[in-house]
Amino acid sequence: MTAERREFREWIWYQAGERFTRGEKTAVIAKDLRVSERSVERWRRAWREGGMDALASSGPSKLLRLSDGRLAELEKELALGPTEHGW
Repeated sequence: MTAERREFREWIWYQAGERFTRGEKTAVIAKDLRVSERSVERWRRAWREGGMDALASSGPSKLLRLSDGRLAELEKELALGPTEHGW
């Protein structure tokens, strides 16, 4: 996920958090933010337990596990195409 996408998601979470403080219903928040009620319920639980700080993004979910050299090798092999690899 890109940093911009992560920021956008965090913005959505904060919007939900502000609405939690106003006592808005889960279904209304979900509809307005175009997300599932289940997601809003999960965010509300986190907000209840840890406040607005609990809605902050924890950063990228995964770090790239390939070294630069291995990544370059993978890109080279992918560029050869499926036929070169027996497909």
